[in-house]
Amino acid sequence: MTTETETNTDEDHVKIFDTTLRDGEQAPGFSMSTDAKLIVARALQDLNVDIIEAGFAAASPGDSASVSAVASEIEGPTICSLARLNEGDIEAAARALEPATKKRIHTFIGTSPTHREAKLKMSKLEIIDKISNVVGFACSLSDDVEFSPEDAIRTERDYLVEAIEAAIDAGAKTINIPDTVGYTTSEEIRDLFAFLKENARGAEDVTFSTHCHDDLGMAVANSLGAVRGGARQIECAINGIGERAGNCSMEEAVMALATRRDFYGLGTQVNTTKIYQASVALARVTHNPIPRNKAIVGKNAFAHEAGIHQHGVLADRRTYEIMDAESVGMPSNSIVLGKHSGKHAVASRVKALGFNVSKQKIEDIFPSFKRLADTCREVTDADLVKLVTGNAQTDGRAGPWRMRKTELHVDFEVDTRPHARITMEHDNGDRRTVTHEGEGPIDAAFAAVCAITDVPGRIHILDLHHIAAEGIVRAEAVIDVEGHHFSGKSEEVDVADAAVAAFVAAINQAVAIRGGVVSDHNEAKVS
Repeated sequence: MTTETETNTDEDHVKIFDTTLRDGEQAPGFSMSTDAKLIVARALQDLNVDIIEAGFAAASPGDSASVSAVASEIEGPTICSLARLNEGDIEAAARALEPATKKRIHTFIGTSPTHREAKLKMSKLEIIDKISNVVGFACSLSDDVEFSPEDAIRTERDYLVEAIEAAIDAGAKTINIPDTVGYTTSEEIRDLFAFLKENARGAEDVTFSTHCHDDLGMAVANSLGAVRGGARQIECAINGIGERAGNCSMEEAVMALATRRDFYGLGTQVNTTKIYQASVALARVTHNPIPRNKAIVGKNAFAHEAGIHQHGVLADRRTYEIMDAESVGMPSNSIVLGKHSGKHAVASRVKALGFNVSKQKIEDIFPSFKRLADTCREVTDADLVKLVTGNAQTDGRAGPWRMRKTELHVDFEVDTRPHARITMEHDNGDRRTVTHEGEGPIDAAFAAVCAITDVPGRIHILDLHHIAAEGIVRAEAVIDVEGHHFSGKSEEVDVADAAVAAFVAAINQAVAIRGGVVSDHNEAKVS
């Protein structure tokens, strides 16, 4: 695991240039306000990335303000702004970056035949002249200038060398070779970087950088191939967001170098334990959830359902895991109970829930577990409690409380704090009604539930998914009760009903487990 406390020499240090706030934000559905950008920028600061590309200052007044805000607040990483290869863009970048302690101007122009002829309508010589003059102008405004020949992968090699040499001669300190359209392969890009480092005059005085897109699903592999060819900077984005299919995924590239340092012999200065936190921050501010099967940070990245895998991981997690979940900031690996799970996993989860049961008890409940698992995607802790205790209510609850949906009222008025009024009933016949305030109406409803049940639950995760075709909202709530997590799920028509029902289901699970419910045969006891 690479952390802030570890250091690398210049030769074996791969800089992480994060472009989440620039290239990442350009992708449809990922636009961010200045406040949202600052949240992500703080997460990148905690990660200890080398460079944060905060935006494209000349693109709009809002983007310029965002770059300036990041430059004003963030300490540690170099703050960078993109600029087309013209003086107006470069001046806008310099103005926006003025508050930064460490700043970089990143300028670019297309060099491939397609870009020269279709977009720029410029000759090779005109582009070289412009690189010489305008990169030199950028260097007069900033000590740190990066140059990118856009669509470099589809540029003739001899001309690419000319363009790079012109930028180096003009004062650029970093030369980025972008695979703008995600076209290359790992073998090809490795060979290209080796060729450029050997043949471009002045190559030994600059840092070569790689910027790969994921159109063919190879951005991470291609970035690592470039590193093997001599690149010492990877341009990437959290969760791999970016134009079209996205950029090289920051977390994947960093963890590949960290996990396979035996192969690459290189490292980064990234504090990997902050990776998951950064991934979640981006997902929340952009309202784009992390895919379950996303490498490194997805819900399934350290989760196991197959019985053979679960048995192995429970014996020694190295049998099926090449990284520790904690090394990327995940709480721990996860054993997901489903139709592929075996008795070892069931027994382990029962024990983790606080029950001390015999092997025979596991044998007894296992057939029922398998029948249940065949009917649902995942057997929850609440389901398992019901199987162990034999205390299954006819309405599927794992605990004693039920909510009267007709008596759930949430209100948000301009002149008053949000509040909620809830009525709940206990299996013993107790009926309680509470009105509570909160930061928002759903927060108020959660507080009312806690007041009624006398369980100090705090929401840890709340996932809401509206299934338009079915006209329902699916909710999953994970709550924290004195350091222990409990989960609940629900399906309702209304968003508020779904959120509160999932919260109540989690509270019921906490009540059932913490209360030490026992079976009729007294075989299941909380240890």
